[in-house]
Amino acid sequence: MNNGLNVNDPAVVAAFRSALAHQLIIVLLIFGVLSVAWVALREWAPAALRADSRAAAGVTRSAEPAGRQLLRMGFGFLWIIDGILQAQPDMAVGLPSRVIQPTAASSPGWVRHLVAWAGTAWSYHPVQAATAVVWIQAGIGIWLVVAARGTLSRLAGLVSVGWGLVVWVFGESFGGIFAPGLTWLFGAPGAVVIYCVAGALVALPQRYWQTPWPGRLILAGTGLFMAGMAVLQAWPGRGFWQGTLRGQPGTLAGMVQQMATTPQPRFLSDLVSGFGSVTRAHGFAVNLSAVAALAVIGAALVTGRRALIRPAAAAAVALCLADWVLVEDFGFFGGVGTDPGSMIPMALLITGGYLAVTRAPAPATEPAAATSAGAAAAAQAAAAPAPALAGGTSSTPPAGTSPGGAAPVTGWRHRLRPAAVHRWLMTASIGAVSSAGAIGVIILGVIPMAAAQADPNADTILAQAIDGSAAPLDSQAPAFALTDQHGRQVTLSSLRGKVILLTFLDPVCVTQCPLEGQEFKQAGQMLGADARRVELIAVNANPLYNGIAYTQAFDRQERLDSVPDWLYLTSSPAQLRQVYSHYGVAVQTLPAGAMIGHSEDAYVIDRAGHLREEMSFDPGPGTAATMSSFATQLTDAAEQALRTS
Repeated sequence: MNNGLNVNDPAVVAAFRSALAHQLIIVLLIFGVLSVAWVALREWAPAALRADSRAAAGVTRSAEPAGRQLLRMGFGFLWIIDGILQAQPDMAVGLPSRVIQPTAASSPGWVRHLVAWAGTAWSYHPVQAATAVVWIQAGIGIWLVVAARGTLSRLAGLVSVGWGLVVWVFGESFGGIFAPGLTWLFGAPGAVVIYCVAGALVALPQRYWQTPWPGRLILAGTGLFMAGMAVLQAWPGRGFWQGTLRGQPGTLAGMVQQMATTPQPRFLSDLVSGFGSVTRAHGFAVNLSAVAALAVIGAALVTGRRALIRPAAAAAVALCLADWVLVEDFGFFGGVGTDPGSMIPMALLITGGYLAVTRAPAPATEPAAATSAGAAAAAQAAAAPAPALAGGTSSTPPAGTSPGGAAPVTGWRHRLRPAAVHRWLMTASIGAVSSAGAIGVIILGVIPMAAAQADPNADTILAQAIDGSAAPLDSQAPAFALTDQHGRQVTLSSLRGKVILLTFLDPVCVTQCPLEGQEFKQAGQMLGADARRVELIAVNANPLYNGIAYTQAFDRQERLDSVPDWLYLTSSPAQLRQVYSHYGVAVQTLPAGAMIGHSEDAYVIDRAGHLREEMSFDPGPGTAATMSSFATQLTDAAEQALRTS
């Protein structure tokens, strides 16, 4: 999963910021176009339709239950905050290596393999993946905030559940529930799984929120969970009862002291460090307090009695906040924090459950004038005869009815009819229009993420980050006459009509040259049908080991002998040095070994024999992602030369 780059690599950071800036313009255009279209359609709507819209707006709908509103708005803002945190410069490269991999490290092998499989797309396409997550999370948050009721609001909750499960599995490694040392104090079962619970509750039909049972379900479920966590926290042998263990900080003290070293304001690190010292000195008392608090609060919440749930909910929120500050250290310091931690979501969930139990929803009411006007209009419509056409036939049935006066046409098919869609657009509320914009923002993130997942070849930004961009050239390629690995004479003129990718490899090298050979091999595979029009050539960079046997051995070792249109050329030391000189390749014997130090460059020669590009070809960390990136760069250069020569 790790692509081997520095998290602050300036090339990747610049590309990430540029992509975010361009996509922000698209986001603004989405909302701008929707706003203009909404205003225009409402102005152009027939007078009767505008009157109906104003009459509908005058009807006071039932107020959104306080518990649902808190969950919808609270978790909407949390998703937006998560999207903003995802836009940190370190995130493109740093998320896999500094967040996902450490989280999965202590999980079972199958979890690590699953996370690594999903993380391949990120390491191969860090800019696309990072920007996609920014807009998906921001879009979900905006959607939840603006969609207060109806189908759109429920859909926002469902989308929150779906994306939350993706993040929980692949980003949080199932919240660490399969790893040793599981504890509520460290964020189990993961922040995003709480987002999923909240999204599922928001997705419930609003009629369920007219009763206290969603709140009771939330509080009872949370109570059972906290009681279970109390048992787990009290379980012996897990290191929580000891402030120190074999001369080292205990489990809780070690976690707190580690968080204190995270880059953050000094007064916060002092606060966390101070709590770590207390935990190290009084580990038994601290853990006993945590176990007792979890057990008592959990038991009180499970009872469902109003006299108990109020102080229990308040104590639970206070405990969450204390843990958020003293143990989780606010969750987002250090440059790669992707969310504020699990305690704020849990506090929101508990508070939402409490409000759902203690605050009865407001009943639906309609103003008397609007009600009487609506009744009069309905009576008048019922008494009025249907207009007749010439010949005595009735007019076309109203929208929503089938021909011949059959039963009304309902369901999604009717809603997707052009007339119904047009009517909806002309009468849509600002919340519905904003929801459409939020959906557009989510799509803006989903499309590049899907494209990245489907593309097995790494982005060239990785190669550019290691070696910079290719330098354009426009000169005649120096001629050569060398011998290939099969003993045949090869000249530059004999290859006229083909694009040439040329580099220099040491056949006895055991470090970088084998990696570069694999990059050429991958490029040949990626060229597909174009491979027959491209020649992949390496020139022996070691004049001390210039025999054909060495080039053949290198080909067998790297399995390049099965690559079509692959040539490994060699010759006498004098002829090789002449080629080095013509192509500007510096060669020197390394101390205490037979390997040769040499320039690592690749050249693109077009079909007419002209040099078109020079690429620095140092493979850097040599990970699967960087090797694929260099192969992609070679492939792109060859295809460009095929198109232009």
